[in-house]
Amino acid sequence: MKPYEIKNLIIDDESNGDEHITADFSHQSLNYSITFNKSDLELVNAWVFNEGKSLPANLSEELIEMIREDISGKI
Repeated sequence: MKPYEIKNLIIDDESNGDEHITADFSHQSLNYSITFNKSDLELVNAWVFNEGKSLPANLSEELIEMIREDISGKI
């Protein structure tokens, strides 16, 4: 069983030609958003949402890699 659950997956096509993939997911009772470049799935940013605030998320490399692999299988 995965330690997270992806709730939403969005592929953004920005005007300058860069495409990003954003995954909203829950992990350990918190909600997160993580964004990757579509071309190489390089991490762009990650946020945690807690008590109405968004803060930069400190995610383990292992969790980021698991999410990256999950997204790769879906696109």
